[in-house]
Amino acid sequence: MKRGMKEVYTHGHHASVVNSHAKRTAESCAAFLLRRNICQENSTRLLDVGCGPGTITAGLAKYCAKVDALDNAPEIVERARAEAERAHVADKVSVQAASVYELPFEDETFDVVYTHQVLQHLVDPVAALVEMRRVLKVGGVVAVREADYSSMLVFPEMAAVDMWRRVYRATCVSNKAQPDAGRYLRHWAMQAGFGESALDLDFSTVSYTTLEECREWGQSWQQRALHSAFSAQAQEYGHASKEELQRMSDDWAAWAEKPGACFYYVNGEILATKE
Repeated sequence: MKRGMKEVYTHGHHASVVNSHAKRTAESCAAFLLRRNICQENSTRLLDVGCGPGTITAGLAKYCAKVDALDNAPEIVERARAEAERAHVADKVSVQAASVYELPFEDETFDVVYTHQVLQHLVDPVAALVEMRRVLKVGGVVAVREADYSSMLVFPEMAAVDMWRRVYRATCVSNKAQPDAGRYLRHWAMQAGFGESALDLDFSTVSYTTLEECREWGQSWQQRALHSAFSAQAQEYGHASKEELQRMSDDWAAWAEKPGACFYYVNGEILATKE
C-alpha cells in the first residue's frame, strides 16, 4: 500500500463475496481483451492486478505464456494459487500478495496488464494506473474493466433494492472510492500518462436473466447486506441502520424468486496502449 494511504475494501472477503467472485471467468470478464487477439499463448506475459480468488487468472493462463497475479489479501492469494492448481495451469501462474501502488516488478516487464473491478475501490486509481503503466512494455496494453453502480437496475423494482444501490454508493464514497468507475476510465488513463489517441474505450452490459442467475445474485446480496464488510461499513458511516439492511436482505431474497426477474448494469472497458 502507498505510504500514508488508507484503503478500505467495501466488499470485504466474506464467503458470500468471494464465492460470487469465484464464478467469474476470463471469457466473460476479459472478452474485450481476448477478442482483440492481443494475448499469444507462446509469448505474452500478463499481469493480473487484484486477482481475487483466481478464476479469471487461471482462465487467462490458457491464452498467455505466463501470468503473474497479485492481490493485497494473503488469504485470497492462497485461494488463487489453489485455483491455478485445480485448473492445471500452476506451471504458468505465479501469485503473490502485493499492493497495486508498489508493483514488485521491474519497468517494462509485461506485454499486458489486466485489472477487473479494482480501480473502483481505490483511493487513488490514477496512481495505480501510473504504476501499471510503469511495468508495461512499450507497445503493451493495460486492460481495465470497471462497473458503474449508478446503472445497476432490477425488475421488478424493489424499494429496498433501490435503497441498497444508494447506500452502497454512499459507502464507497465514504471509503474515498468511486463506485461509478466505469465512466471515468478514459479520464483516469489520460491523467496516468496515456495519450488520448492510444485509448480504446467501450461499454458493455452484464445481465442476470435466468432463474438460476437471479437466485445466485439475489442470494449473494441477501447475505452481503447482513454479513459482509459493506454491511458493517454502511452502519458505521450512518448510511443505513441494521433494520434497513435487514429490509435490503429480505428484498433481495424476494426479488430472486420473482417471475420474470432480471438485473443488469454497465461496465466501462478500456484498452490503453503505452506509446
